[in-house]
Amino acid sequence: PGGLRHAADWPGASDWPAAGDRPAAPPPAGRTEAAERLRRRNGAAARYANGSSAGSVNHTLRFLVFAVALAAVVLGAIAFVVRPMATSAIAGWAAENSTALRLPFIADIVRSELGADLTTAASTNPATVKFVVVSGDTPETIAAHLQQQGLVRSARAFVFETIVRDLGGSFQAGTYLLRANMTPDELLTALSQPPPDPTIQISLRTGLRIEQIAALLEKMEQQPPDPTKPLTMDVQAFYQLAEHPTAELLASYPWLILPKGASLEGFLAPAVYTVLPDITPEQFIRMMLDRFQATVDPQHLALPTAHKLDLYQVVTLASIVEFEDKVGSERPLIAGVYQNRLDRGMLLNADPTVLYANDTAQLRKLPLDQWPQFSFWELPKTPMAQVSVPADLEGYQTYQRPGLIPGPICTPSLASIDAVLKPDTSAGYLYFVAKGDGSGTHAFARTLAEFEALLRQYGYVT
Repeated sequence: PGGLRHAADWPGASDWPAAGDRPAAPPPAGRTEAAERLRRRNGAAARYANGSSAGSVNHTLRFLVFAVALAAVVLGAIAFVVRPMATSAIAGWAAENSTALRLPFIADIVRSELGADLTTAASTNPATVKFVVVSGDTPETIAAHLQQQGLVRSARAFVFETIVRDLGGSFQAGTYLLRANMTPDELLTALSQPPPDPTIQISLRTGLRIEQIAALLEKMEQQPPDPTKPLTMDVQAFYQLAEHPTAELLASYPWLILPKGASLEGFLAPAVYTVLPDITPEQFIRMMLDRFQATVDPQHLALPTAHKLDLYQVVTLASIVEFEDKVGSERPLIAGVYQNRLDRGMLLNADPTVLYANDTAQLRKLPLDQWPQFSFWELPKTPMAQVSVPADLEGYQTYQRPGLIPGPICTPSLASIDAVLKPDTSAGYLYFVAKGDGSGTHAFARTLAEFEALLRQYGYVT
């Protein structure tokens, strides 16, 4: 009945219970306790309703944010998995349909997919490899062969470079020299050029003996004219086959009838031979024998001759004539001198045969790889008649032994063979001497007295 008092006015205010422990305030005046309880319930319901509405909005926002984030993660994962799959599928399709690479966006996809295969060589090996392109080869078949030979890491990378550089129709049939350390772009550049000539030339002049040919071949290996194409023949095997031809080899040339144990000396025809650097000894020897057969007219092979010489003896005597004649026009006369001497049983006194025997003895002391430095056909310091040769070579010492020498001393020309077949014996010359005046010609004599006079005339004796 006097209204509410300030809390401080209440007795024991300092002992007031803590919040939450306080007793419910008495109902305001004029309200029953039941009405107060009803009011309180309505207020609580209102507060609950307001709080539930705000919470629902916050919950919805949080869900949307989560859903968006989850969708982003899922799409990213899908892109991470699907994009490489799609790229690989497009690249594979382009490999089957190479013209699609002309489309820029397809080319970009394939370029990305090929990656380092476009710029990286198959290996670091600098060795040269022969690669053959045949007529009708396509970029795809060439790429496959390159990969088979270990020249590219990826055949597709080569096809890709071919298409994007528009070089698909530029390949020419031929043999190319490539390296495994070339990139696909470098390989394509090399293959789009005209193929290099893979051959080399072996030039053999007339008048060479087998050891000179072997020395020339050995020098071509030691000092190749073109370092990119060195001769790789087994020269030792070549020499052995030339010195000791097999029965199988001789069977291919029935006209080539040799004495037992004879070499192919005299029948390895001179010419400029165009060959591959890896030609085998037998292939090369067959080429030379084929050239001899093609050069020497078949009538020359239908021997014996009027002088009762067989083919081997004709070539043997022609090899001496070949070495003696320097101008070409004197061959019949020189052949006539030797034929006249043979007919009379005289010593041939042929300087070249003694030089041949002397050189043979010296070469036996040297390994083949030193033959290129050997000086062939050098005059000995002693008179020819006094030159000593091994017993098996005594037949070539024509100042001591009469008759025809055992075999050829070099490969003669067809002109020398013709001269032996038709020697000029009419004048009866038995001697000749080189004039030594730079003309390369000889002076001829019938008698020993005439010969000695020529020796004095041209300064050989005083």
